[in-house]
Amino acid sequence: MSAPSLTKTTAVTSRRTAPPRPAGRPSRGERFSRGLRRNLTAHGFLIGAVLCFAVFSWYPMIREFFLAFQKTEAGGTHWVGLDNLRTVVNDPAFWQAWRNTLLFTLLALLIGFAVPFLVAIVINEFRHGQGYLRLLVYLPVMLPPVASVLLFKYLYDPGYGLLNEILRFLHLPEQQWLQDPDLAMPSVVIAATWMNMGGATLIYLAALQGIPGELYEAAELDGAGLLRKIWHVTVPQTRLILSLMLLMQIIATMQVFIEPFLLTGGAGPEGSTTTVVYLIYQYAFNFNNYGAAAALGLLLLVLLAGFSAAYARLSRARDE
Repeated sequence: MSAPSLTKTTAVTSRRTAPPRPAGRPSRGERFSRGLRRNLTAHGFLIGAVLCFAVFSWYPMIREFFLAFQKTEAGGTHWVGLDNLRTVVNDPAFWQAWRNTLLFTLLALLIGFAVPFLVAIVINEFRHGQGYLRLLVYLPVMLPPVASVLLFKYLYDPGYGLLNEILRFLHLPEQQWLQDPDLAMPSVVIAATWMNMGGATLIYLAALQGIPGELYEAAELDGAGLLRKIWHVTVPQTRLILSLMLLMQIIATMQVFIEPFLLTGGAGPEGSTTTVVYLIYQYAFNFNNYGAAAALGLLLLVLLAGFSAAYARLSRARDE
């Protein structure tokens, strides 16, 4: 009887005399509670962001999808199938809006895509004052769109506008910038480029500063001039960024609304600045035809979803 008791007493003593936990090291329970609080905080912020996306992005898209096949009358809705889509397609303004939107996108790519890249190249050549130049380029983005539009309305004014003053000084014919159907859309593109080029310029500048200087030195040893260095070094090293920015600009310009709406009232002379998004606005708020507005928005959503899928694929390729 004494042997088992001795063994039991030894086991209890060994458990009691276990080596103490190092000072300052939290126990397993403390580590678990600390990690739980940290995860709960992180998930709380994540849930807030998800709720914001759900309420302001996902729900409107889902609601638009169903509304595109419904008609609202006398406070109620009923299914009409593809009638809304037929109404939109048979509207003469439908094709004009798509032509104007594609024209704006094309002009924005020719002007708004090349100019920020060239400005970034010029800023990158400066050894001093880059911070000031970056602020100067990004300043239009920080201005409210209404303030920028008022500035360009002054520049484009046919009577006392600065552009016509310059033309008069040079003894050149004055122009009706926003009243001429042929000049209204290019004028809107110029204003939109100035208002939005700051962000793209900073992205290009960050990509340019990541190019190793040895590549330019090797090009100079081979006798390459400025244009050849840009074409054979700068463009290949920034090809992926250029592709991503191209897709992002296509997606953004296809949704243009603010600039033509504020500069030309939306439609412009002879409908020359009527865009797809402005036509959606007209269907919804001028004609009270929410089904047609949703159907047109659904068409634009499908088109932009293709560009977004391409953008996501290029983003994954960049991360890899």
